[in-house]
Amino acid sequence: MLHETQTTGYPSAVLVALFDKGGSPEGEASLLELERLLETAGGQVKAKMVQHKDSADRATYIGSGKAEELRDLCRNEEIQLAIFDCELAPSQIRNLEKILAEVTKSEGEEDGESEPHSVRVIDRSMLILDIFALHAHSGEGKLQVELAQLKYTAPRLTGRGTEMSRLAGGIGTRGPGESKLEMDRRKLRERAAILEAQIVELQKNRDTQRKQRDRSDIMQVAIAGYTNAGKSTLLNRLTGAGVLAEDKLFATLDPTTRKFALPNGIDILLTDTVGFIRNLPHHLIKAFRSTLEEVALADLIIILADASDPEVQAQLEVTRELITELGGDEASILYVMNKCDAAHGDVFVEGIANSEILRISAKTGMGEEELIARLVRYSEERKGRATLLIPNDKQHLLNQIYRDGSVLSTDYTDEGIRVEANLSPRAMGVLREWVVR
Repeated sequence: MLHETQTTGYPSAVLVALFDKGGSPEGEASLLELERLLETAGGQVKAKMVQHKDSADRATYIGSGKAEELRDLCRNEEIQLAIFDCELAPSQIRNLEKILAEVTKSEGEEDGESEPHSVRVIDRSMLILDIFALHAHSGEGKLQVELAQLKYTAPRLTGRGTEMSRLAGGIGTRGPGESKLEMDRRKLRERAAILEAQIVELQKNRDTQRKQRDRSDIMQVAIAGYTNAGKSTLLNRLTGAGVLAEDKLFATLDPTTRKFALPNGIDILLTDTVGFIRNLPHHLIKAFRSTLEEVALADLIIILADASDPEVQAQLEVTRELITELGGDEASILYVMNKCDAAHGDVFVEGIANSEILRISAKTGMGEEELIARLVRYSEERKGRATLLIPNDKQHLLNQIYRDGSVLSTDYTDEGIRVEANLSPRAMGVLREWVVR
């Protein structure tokens, strides 16, 4: 099955997918998502090719006959890039590129004298890695992307020649580490080892920062969810963080943390995290684990979903599975449906009462007060209620109680100052000497 679309000036590409013979609604959604990924990378789709087959061909994924049909399509339409909606084996890439090598226009056509061109073959994982390379800005982000690229691309280098060099440019070839991809495997392993050591050092610094945050006992809230769910927009709405918020997949890679003062006087930390997507490359998860741990170590995870997306239910499942994989399944979770101003009907989450799901629009501010009220409730529930008797000569401790807790009442007596307050676990430990109940 072949669908043709128009393109303007960007690298032309054909998207290739394999569906079951009975059809695949999930496959159609995945293919549409692949098209959005390509647009984010700076390209546009010229055609889509779908092979209906119950199992993938070991040599070419789509079968030799379909591969030859793909070659003819690339020749006739002067397509430069074939993107497969799967993860191709190294041998499949080599076999496909042999079939697609130096295609030319059919004889007898008006512009049949055009120069032959090679068609590059990349898969879904390579395209996602390319987008991460495009959007990585911090030093740590660039290291993480390069490491993921090296580990994923190294087994796929054989027979690819200069097509992966920096000079080639274009989708599937760029990033902080392309110039290393022409090295032999030994040099690639050495480079990967250097990157891993640098990331370990950065991990130590991040761990130190986390320990400092833990000592302050400030509540940590991670905003997690599918890519383009509106996480950066929500952080900007609440804190004025000024994080780039675009209608693109993976617009944000580097986690951003901002302090937010709740109406009850308690400060919390809000973190905008890397977006999730189905079939996120394993090497990418491993390379970005240090930053993705912001989700696992949070006291509260806001799972943000795009209520206007027809695939929101599937996206929620992907998000929940990845949070579990990262070890964040023991944290408190708050489900928030975003973009409800553009949604058609309510979105439900299996196993969650409808009343427990918040509905907001981070763009317009709809539902913001209810979300903040829910954060206040979580911050209060995190604290324990206690009665303290502070000696009159230690009145300075009141400052700490006000800073680290919520004071409910104070009573100045001859014995000392009787204070009833909600205290954080850390504050409870520090002040335990004066806790009377």
